[in-house]
Amino acid sequence: MACRLADSVFLFMGPHQKPSGSQRILAHCSQGRYYLKGERLLQKGIRHQQFLFSKRTKVLQAVAVPIVPSLADSAEYRNQLAERYGFKQIGEPLPENVKLKDVIDTLPKKVFEIDNVKAWKSVLISVTSYALGLLVISKVPWYLLPLAWAWTGTAVTGFFVIGHDCAHKSFSRNKLVEDIVGTLAFLPLIYPYEPWRFKHDQHHAKTNMLCEDTAWHPVWKEEFDKAPVLRKAIIYGYGPFRPWMSIGHWLIWHFKLNKFRPSEVKRVKISLACVFAFMAIGWPLIIFKTGIVGWIKFWLMPWLGYHFWMSTFTMVHHSAPHIPFKPSNEWNAAQAQLNGTVHCDYPRWIEILCHDINVHIPHHVSSRIPSYNLRAAHKSLHENWGKYLNEASWNWRLMKTIMTVCHVYDKEQNYISFEQLAPKESQPITFLRKVMPDYA
Repeated sequence: MACRLADSVFLFMGPHQKPSGSQRILAHCSQGRYYLKGERLLQKGIRHQQFLFSKRTKVLQAVAVPIVPSLADSAEYRNQLAERYGFKQIGEPLPENVKLKDVIDTLPKKVFEIDNVKAWKSVLISVTSYALGLLVISKVPWYLLPLAWAWTGTAVTGFFVIGHDCAHKSFSRNKLVEDIVGTLAFLPLIYPYEPWRFKHDQHHAKTNMLCEDTAWHPVWKEEFDKAPVLRKAIIYGYGPFRPWMSIGHWLIWHFKLNKFRPSEVKRVKISLACVFAFMAIGWPLIIFKTGIVGWIKFWLMPWLGYHFWMSTFTMVHHSAPHIPFKPSNEWNAAQAQLNGTVHCDYPRWIEILCHDINVHIPHHVSSRIPSYNLRAAHKSLHENWGKYLNEASWNWRLMKTIMTVCHVYDKEQNYISFEQLAPKESQPITFLRKVMPDYA
């Protein structure tokens, strides 16, 4: 099950599994209840110590006490978890006998239909909003530049979503048009379209599968223990730098030919040639017209804004303390896609510029749904499967949970914080826990 450490450094990870049946015990602390799994502990009433962190106390020693299983299965228990993690709703566990096809069959056929007018309207929105952002960057005084960069970085994220639809063959009925539009949409991001498409398809096929998911991997405790030289980089990467860790993922996964099958290499080379051509022509032109400072203002800062959203969207979609990563022999597609993906509401202007990509559960139920139909599909899922959905509105408590808790894979708890494994080296995590707001 070993994954390469170099890849793990740049990938996100998975969360605490839901408690199950008579194996649950509840540890009480000042912030609420944490469950631990262990049949022997429950039977013998053994005390179990767990490192739990609060805003005022660095380490608390919690005593595990047996509970009635029905409490952990109750809506009240899930509501407590939702409140602590920053969620609006934590869904019930999906029944084992539900298949992904069962879920897809409940969706109305119209949500799969491609509408060329709506597709090109999304292109118009992204081009216009991005051009407006560049204009604002050129005109505003320096102290307003962060706002201009935030807008422009969000607008260029819309380009990614357009290319994302093209990669899933949900933008146009003409596949050549999709390949061209997808390639062009990715160029301002210097993202090679075909390499990303190949790896992203694997992410959808194996979402939250322990080693096989190409989007976000857990950090393995064995690797963490054996890599003292890299440990600090891992801690910073999964802590303060986590909202930009997609930069590492972009660099590691998309430019090495040996990561692709022989049948894919030709298309990968074409995409790489397009990206390098854009860099060789576009960057010198920007520098010639505006200088190095202009390159930073007009390209680099919006690009970093895009990666903030790329990282944030992805970790929120697939990382939470109660959502498990599973080995392939235990993995269930319906559970991973419907019950293990998070819907998160963002401010409306972000949703518009990013073409509703955060209406993410229907996209994982079926990637053939165009982005402009995701809301209708989510409404249908809510009507038929609503009690199983994980839903949130973007908030500080949600981000704080992910960045300070969701670190190292553990089979029983899903995640162990770096603070528990290496408290002396985890000052970046302790710092985040102290300075990040805790309101939802």
